[in-house]
Amino acid sequence: MSQEIDTTLLDFAKGDGLVTAVVQDARSHRVLMVGYMNREALEKTVITGHVTFFSRSRRKLWTKGESSGHFLNLKYISVDCDGDALLVQAESVGPGVCHNGFESCFYRALSNGRWIETESAVYDPNAVYGGKS
Repeated sequence: MSQEIDTTLLDFAKGDGLVTAVVQDARSHRVLMVGYMNREALEKTVITGHVTFFSRSRRKLWTKGESSGHFLNLKYISVDCDGDALLVQAESVGPGVCHNGFESCFYRALSNGRWIETESAVYDPNAVYGGKS
């Protein structure tokens, strides 16, 4: 990738080469999801404008929307005071970000000691992912 990105404020070492990336809707400011970025994922995000993460389980880069079409278009990135977390503000393309069919991955809340769904699904993940969500 050709564009140089200043990463001097980022502490990738603290997270074994990764920083936490909290994704927030750029308009509503609702938290949509949390992922992890290495330097390459951050560079790809900035260069392409599509939010890209590093999968800890698959050990490879993945761009949100590459299989669903529900991309996250980058609007703004900021870094926290410790340099180990990013706030990524993005515009969601599609009905939802969560692979379970919800607008946000944070669709459950603790109520009286139990987790309850606080919203309804906005799309059928089986139709989008072919039963692989």
